[in-house]
Amino acid sequence: MADIIIYSSNYCPFCSRAKHLLDSKGLSYREIGVDGQPAVRAEMTRLAGRTSVPQIWINGTHVGGCDELLALDRTGKLDTLLAG
Repeated sequence: MADIIIYSSNYCPFCSRAKHLLDSKGLSYREIGVDGQPAVRAEMTRLAGRTSVPQIWINGTHVGGCDELLALDRTGKLDTLLAG
């Protein structure tokens, strides 16, 4: 099973869309909420080099945000990455 981490916000439609894709594939992931958590958001920014959510890692590889996740899925590369 792939190790997936997603930093997200409760009010972010892009976070919802990314989680919906992962859910539709039956994948488990660890969600880290950044709402009202400036230290957590700062850690995400340090790790990702970006301030926007979602920020997604699969098996230790930083995928990026929702658009990047969807692009990987469209090209078939997401399944390869998930396979590890």
